[in-house]
Amino acid sequence: MRVLFTTTPEKSLFQQMVPLAWALRTSGHEVRVASQPSFADTITQAGLTAVPVGNERASRRLAQLHPERTEAERKGLPAPYHAAATALEDLDWDTLRAGYEQVVAQWHKTDNFPMTADLVAFARHWRPDLIIWEPLTYAGAIAAKASGAAHARLLWSIDVLGLTRERFLTLKARQPADKQADPLAEWLGGYARKYGGEFTEDMTTGHFSIDQFPTSLRMTAAGHRYVPMRYVPYGGPVSVPRWLWDEPTRPRVALTLGIAATNSFAGYVADFSDILDSLADLDIEVVATIAESEQHKLRRIPDNVRVVSYVPLHVLLPTCTAVINHAGPGTFLTTALNPVPQVAVPWDFDEPELARRAEAQGSVLAIRADRATGAKVRESLLRVLNEARYREAATALRDQFLALPTPNDLVPRLEALAAAHRATAAPAGPAH
Repeated sequence: MRVLFTTTPEKSLFQQMVPLAWALRTSGHEVRVASQPSFADTITQAGLTAVPVGNERASRRLAQLHPERTEAERKGLPAPYHAAATALEDLDWDTLRAGYEQVVAQWHKTDNFPMTADLVAFARHWRPDLIIWEPLTYAGAIAAKASGAAHARLLWSIDVLGLTRERFLTLKARQPADKQADPLAEWLGGYARKYGGEFTEDMTTGHFSIDQFPTSLRMTAAGHRYVPMRYVPYGGPVSVPRWLWDEPTRPRVALTLGIAATNSFAGYVADFSDILDSLADLDIEVVATIAESEQHKLRRIPDNVRVVSYVPLHVLLPTCTAVINHAGPGTFLTTALNPVPQVAVPWDFDEPELARRAEAQGSVLAIRADRATGAKVRESLLRVLNEARYREAATALRDQFLALPTPNDLVPRLEALAAAHRATAAPAGPAH
């Protein structure tokens, strides 16, 4: 079987694809990973074969969402994706449709246009049986439509996009015919027709989705097939620092707010200095991963704090008693596997809703990042350190993750699903 993975050039999204790509590769399947040319080195560092496609137009991603946001966005998700965390009866059609228009024009088109034509050309040349795309790389769905491949999303977080789509379609069906505008379908349908086909709903969410969350945290769209898979941490080329060879002599707490805040945004929302100062008198060791570009902003470094620009989380977290983080999905998933209770300070996109679900499960205490004062973080940290129920809940959540099939276990099911969907997905005709 030939399997084509595709992603826009975002390390954190690609890294979640690597374990499954290698599981398919070591099962004897041919695997390629397509992305923009500048990302080829990142792909080949993972031992995978890169296919450079398109040009180097910069991806806009979520930069416009930070730091100023509307009230709907402060609930956790930008329009239209706040719909995923809002009851259907509380949604307004005109607002949701306008949000889709904005996000398609300013986000999805910008991210996907640079690579779509080349990706289609490669897919038509190589003829993959299965295309696996991260949920924002709609170019993968377009290439599948043009080449007749089965295709699936590999979810890197809870399915905010899929549930939003379900609610959008529900509200759309209630509107008069002249008000049923569908910006996402119109955009994707234009590409489908360009390559000789017609829009079908699988272009928005894949024939199926590979989901790395257990049932207690999963967000699902009705009628869509979710295929569970255990998350396996991969962080790129890493080495174990010498100081991690020794067991900690007091409770170790990791503090990390992820890489997106500094790579894509203007910096951290939560006040790192205030948080570190609030923990200075506790009998703990804090390991704070802070980007070098942000370290000069620290007012001081308390004696119980070790500041590093990077340390592999899957190596650090087994030595920790608790973690303070932003509820970014990769960080959250790696933490949950260890298992370690968490204090979450979420801000953008999927983070607040993921933190809310984890808090309901019992292993997390959450504080919105712009309200995460040092005093509040300290209070929450002391609770997860001292109340046994948080570690018990973290252990229960770890067990839920371990019950999911590994990437290697999943391969036979992907073979069957690819064969079934490919049999019904005839390739589009020549472009016209």
